[in-house]
Amino acid sequence: MDTELEALETKVEQVVALVQQLRAENEALRSQIAAAEAEREQLRQNMTAARERLEGLLEKLPEEA
Repeated sequence: MDTELEALETKVEQVVALVQQLRAENEALRSQIAAAEAEREQLRQNMTAARERLEGLLEKLPEEA
């Protein structure tokens, strides 16, 4: 009986350790996602600004006759 309880205790400890590891990985992935989304937003803003500058420059070009 003690052997069975010890085996069960070992398995429970392994499950708890795995849950903790997965929670840590999950948090790290959430941080990576947040950083990627922030970078994507910055790149989107940069592209919008570049497009607006190009449109402004195109408006200043003389039209061909």
